Amino acid sequence: MNPPKQISVLLAEDHAIVRQGLSALLNADGHFKMVGEARNGREAVDLALAHKPDVILMDIAMPVLNGLEATKQILTANPAAKVVILSAHSDDAYIERMNEAGVVGFLEKQTSAEILTKAIREVANGKTFFSPSIAKRMGNSQGKARDRDGLIKANGQKLTTRESEVLQLVAEGSANKQVAAALGISIKTVEKHRQNLMDKLNIHDTASLTRYAIAAGVIESAVLLTII
Repeated sequence: MNPPKQISVLLAEDHAIVRQGLSALLNADGHFKMVGEARNGREAVDLALAHKPDVILMDIAMPVLNGLEATKQILTANPAAKVVILSAHSDDAYIERMNEAGVVGFLEKQTSAEILTKAIREVANGKTFFSPSIAKRMGNSQGKARDRDGLIKANGQKLTTRESEVLQLVAEGSANKQVAAALGISIKTVEKHRQNLMDKLNIHDTASLTRYAIAAGVIESAVLLTII
């Protein structure tokens, strides 16, 4: 009798010690095969499209591209992808946005190894898996349609994927030239996206843009301390 097929897993986590620990844990289990480790959301998108893993473990707060935007891009390119969030951030706003983006699981980082491996197996078999505490707080969000178009403003306007990418990089302190290099676009195009997102948000300076990015869960509050 042939042994069961290993479940291929991609891990996206910017903290090296956490990433290495999770990878070692899953490799030691014997039922999983690590096909990639991403240090940021951009790497996660590239590795997900290249390897098409059975399950993607995704952190939310990552540099270059956060987990929310990375998830949207992965699911837009491959709707069959199965993304499970593993994050220290589990407030209602994060849960709602990730659920709307189309994730099939959400676990808190203090989750036990037993729960983590169970979640991966469940998701790989076509089910969903949310930590009990998170499931209780999801409320009516289960019935909402998926939305991968970008952050939603109170007035109904949405930031495009590119505008959201520019928002994160600018809020992290990147100059227009650095944003252009990171995204592979011209400085003029960066300036246009930057102006468009500031017009939509009715924001007129970088500090306020950074505060919005923190409130929207695009970056962590620690970033703000390094800027202002």
